[in-house]
Parts: sequence; C-alpha cells; structure tokens
Amino acid sequence: MAKQIHVRLDDAVYEALADYNAEVKSSVQDSINSAIIQFLSRQSRETAPIGASFTFIDLFAGIGGMRIAYEKAGGHCVYSNEWNKYSQQTYFANFGEQPDGDITKIDEYSIPDHDILVAGFPCQPFSIAGVSKKQSLGRATGFEDKTQGTLFFDICRILKAKRPKAFMLENVKNLCSHDKGRTFKVITESLDELDYEVFHQVLDGQYFVPQHRERILIVGFDRKRYGKDIDFTFDLTPLNPKPVMRDILEKDVDSKYTLSDKLWDYLQAYAAKHKAAGNGFGYGIADPDGISRTLSARYYKDGSEILIAQEGKNPRRLTPRECARLQGFPEDFKIPVSDTQAYKQFGNSVVVPLMANVAQLVKNKMFELDATAAKSLNSNNEILTDRSA
Repeated sequence: MAKQIHVRLDDAVYEALADYNAEVKSSVQDSINSAIIQFLSRQSRETAPIGASFTFIDLFAGIGGMRIAYEKAGGHCVYSNEWNKYSQQTYFANFGEQPDGDITKIDEYSIPDHDILVAGFPCQPFSIAGVSKKQSLGRATGFEDKTQGTLFFDICRILKAKRPKAFMLENVKNLCSHDKGRTFKVITESLDELDYEVFHQVLDGQYFVPQHRERILIVGFDRKRYGKDIDFTFDLTPLNPKPVMRDILEKDVDSKYTLSDKLWDYLQAYAAKHKAAGNGFGYGIADPDGISRTLSARYYKDGSEILIAQEGKNPRRLTPRECARLQGFPEDFKIPVSDTQAYKQFGNSVVVPLMANVAQLVKNKMFELDATAAKSLNSNNEILTDRSA
C-alpha cells in the first residue's frame, strides 16, 4: 500500500523538475520517488556490513537470490543490475537498494571494483554469420565478434574491464545443448579468451529444497592473477535430513488458491488426452513426503506443475510464501508484489541454499589462491632482497 507525503520545493527546483518531467514524459511523483530510492540505494551500497570479507556484483539480479547466497558467504554487494521493474520493487523492499536498469547502456568502467562477478544471465543464441566470414578470410575472432548483440556480451565486457578475481554464472540445464551446443561452446571459448580458468557442472536443488531443479553453474578464476594451476570441484554439502514438501506447506491457506471446478476439470481432461497419446504432459500432485517438479515462471497461469491435494476439495496451487520456501528464501523475505508477479519472480529465481553452498566454495578457493599468490610474491621478494644484499 502506498503512503502519501507532502513535499515543499523551491520555485526554481519545481520549475526545473517540471521541465524534466515534460521531457521524459514522467510525473513529479515518479521523479521524487525515483530520486529517494536512488539516494537510499547509494547509502546501502556504501555501507559495508560488519565482517564482510570480499565484494561482489549482482547482475541479472532478479529478486536477489544470488545476493542472499553471497552475503551468507560473507560478501558485500557493491553493485546490482536488473531491468524488470517488479523485480526491482522486490529487490528494494528486501535490500534497500534498487538495481540499475538496462545493462546494455551501463558503462562497464563505472561499475565499482569487485572480487566476484555473479550473474544469472538469459540464454540466447549467438549469430555466427560474421564469425564464419572472418574465419573464411583467415582472421581471428574474439568474444566481441562471437557474443555481440547478446546479454552475455555485457558480462564479457565487464569481466574484461574490471577483471574480478572470480565469477559465478547460473543458467538453465539446457544451456549445454542450446543451439546444438554452439551457445555453450561460444560461452566457454569467450571466458577462456578472457584468461579465466573455467569449471562447470549441472547441479540439482533437490538436496537443499524439496524441488527437482537442475541448473548449470559456471565458475571461473583469473589466470592473470593466479596462473593456470587452478583446480576447483563442486563439492557440495547437502542438507541432512533431506527436505520434503510437507516442510514448506502453510497450515491455513486462503480458499482463493484452490482450483475452480472449471480449471480442475480442464487439467484432468488435458492430462487424460496426452496420456492416451502416449505423452507425459499433465498436472503434478506433489507428494507431501517427497519433492515437487520444477517451479517455473509460468506457474501463475494455472499452477498445474505443482498442485497440493486437499481432502474433500479440489487441489490448490502453492501460495507465494510457499514458493519462496520452495526456493529456499528466508522467512523474513518480503513479497511486496501481486501473486502473479510473485509467481513469476520465484519461478525465475534460484535455489538459495544451493547457491550459498557454491558461493562458499568459490570464496574458499579464492582465499586459497590469494594466500598462495601472496606466499609466492613474498618468496620472490626475499630472493630479490638476498641477491641485492
């Protein structure tokens, strides 16, 4: 619910604001609201939490699942970027910071220095027409040629400009096979060209939350800083006991989440039709003592992929709070948007405890590499000192 305040402005300030709003086709209210948010965001970024041991940036941030993971590992977020206005709203409600918008318009050199770049980037095909022409002429191609016009290009240009010690990228499992494997090949070649040692693995969130959710994680460390002798393994520590659906369900749920007779009849008929045709499509009733299917951004449409059985009633969809729990968000995570937007946001987000586990591994390896590099530097300095003596 919006609150109202009255603001007094000097005549000159008001006139300048009115001219600006006429130019950008906005309202005084929107401009003041935006200015206050930007002021508060700047204050949030500049104040590092006590005990923070490294810095990171949060690109394609969504609602901040990766941020929670890296803050849990001891990191301080110095920059965030997310174009969706509803996700920005949720992000601000939880972190007191509104992410920047269109990443393609951000000057990479204006981004603060950071230790780790974190990004859950969209999966896009790469155009190889220009690359093929260059190769036919015997000319070398680089990531600028291969990734131009995609959002992955923006990750590459930031890596090149800021050279963080490490990065962690997240995407759907199908990234490996997307466009017959060409997309993933361009990604790994581009990261290698930028002189990062790259590791990747498909991980399933079901060992941390009661949801089958496979995602690929790509981790890299700076060879210019650490050399080529780098090893890294995704040595996870799953939760024990393993979570089940019963753990995340609310006890008293509003009747609005129960499927209508019309929708329930449609889903049953749809499932029967595809079963008769030998297909596996249809709704999914989640086992209270098991795990659910993958929560998707389309969950708001009918909730059919994850339904909860109810005695004497039609099944119901999950509530937004249950979706938050299914993704491992903390109980105090604020949901300031409509149910429809909340379903989209959690469906597009990450399994937070899984990402926190990997974040800790990335941090530990970075610290280990830092210590080895410092030891090597000290040894070289001692040798030089002995020689000069």
